[in-house]
Amino acid sequence: MESRNPAFRGNAFNQRAGGAAYGAPGYGAPAYGAPGQGAAGYGAPGYGAPPYAGQGPGYAPPAPTRPMTMDDVVVRGFMTLFTLVLTAAAAWVLVPPSLTVPVLVVALIAQIGIWAFITFGRKANAPMVLAFAAVYGVLVGIISHAYNDLYHGVVFQAVIGTALAFAATLAVYALRIVRVTPKLVKFTIAAGGALLALMLINMVMYMFGSDDGLGIRDPGNPLAYVFSVVAILVGCFFLLLDFDSIEEGIRVQAPEKFAWYCAFGLVLSLVWIYLEMLRLLSYLYAGRD
Repeated sequence: MESRNPAFRGNAFNQRAGGAAYGAPGYGAPAYGAPGQGAAGYGAPGYGAPPYAGQGPGYAPPAPTRPMTMDDVVVRGFMTLFTLVLTAAAAWVLVPPSLTVPVLVVALIAQIGIWAFITFGRKANAPMVLAFAAVYGVLVGIISHAYNDLYHGVVFQAVIGTALAFAATLAVYALRIVRVTPKLVKFTIAAGGALLALMLINMVMYMFGSDDGLGIRDPGNPLAYVFSVVAILVGCFFLLLDFDSIEEGIRVQAPEKFAWYCAFGLVLSLVWIYLEMLRLLSYLYAGRD
């Protein structure tokens, strides 16, 4: 079965052996290392055959990677989130106002580069995911500091709001109130792409002298409130896709290393929700002034 999270497509998570999911015995070829219909398991020498030709006597193949567990996802998720929070706090405290823009630009470029390498290069591992979290944390720390200078206390409220959104989405998924279906996946990806496109168009309009762009980031325009609420909801839908990918990965016994993909996806969804929550709260603060 193919993962419904696009970040997992094309990886060993979705590889099939004669139609069976990776690591899951079933119809088609037997699972890795399992005996199948009188034949030796994949990669193992047959009865009476010399051990691994070309490797010499006594050679033993490396042990197969153990399947991913929920504990793997939780530990790696906390490691990734802790790294992000740590670098965000460091950027908040250590980056002086005179260097805010240069550091922000460098962090943004580095973040996009690492994200592209992980997403398109299929290279999610501890160094890459933690490096991404560290760079992303610098970005989040600088942005959070700027908002908190304008509206004191807004960052703490945004963190609480993000935590509540995560808990509510997890409850909705666990209780099967909303089920992750192919239609929901297509809708979520299309909605996320549309929101990013609108943000890009709005930014370009600002760059060419428009006072309020499309109005989706103007605190005085009701459309800005609607846009942020929709963006938060779409972020929660991405969390649903993350939860589904984690559950499916555990079910089909995906390799342990794919817990890093899960951590990567969770952090992306959480930061998306946090930044939109921060912006929505800033609109409410601005409306009271």
